[in-house]
Amino acid sequence: MAFKVFDLQCEHGHVFEGWFSSHSDFDTQRESGLISCPLCDSKSIDKKLSAPMLNVSGSKAPATPAAREPGNAPMSPDMQAAMLKQLREALRQTENVGERFATEARRIHHGDAPERPIRGVATQQERQSLAEEGIAVAPIPALLDDDRLQ
Repeated sequence: MAFKVFDLQCEHGHVFEGWFSSHSDFDTQRESGLISCPLCDSKSIDKKLSAPMLNVSGSKAPATPAAREPGNAPMSPDMQAAMLKQLREALRQTENVGERFATEARRIHHGDAPERPIRGVATQQERQSLAEEGIAVAPIPALLDDDRLQ
């Protein structure tokens, strides 16, 4: 089976690659919420413009891919692996409070619980409410937050 390889970008500017059986396969998966950014877990994903390598008969010089915008170049596999390793190491040093994340973050912020690094599950509304209260939170990809991978 042949695959289409697309450069994808989330709403936060993270660029990554996706493999699909067709353009419509990409569209179907995106509309179903099956595609997410591997760095921030955003489901707001778009295809980036890309130029394929073309082999045109009679051409003296091979076509080259379009230049990428500065700052949007994808990370090399080595850089991605190093970053994921650092993220997983940082996660090992946190306490997973699960569904109690918003409550526990507030308790820590107000001094009602000991200061410590925590992680857990929070809805978009809970994250927004925490941010409005001055409590910094950052989403992490669900794959990285799986205790079985630690």
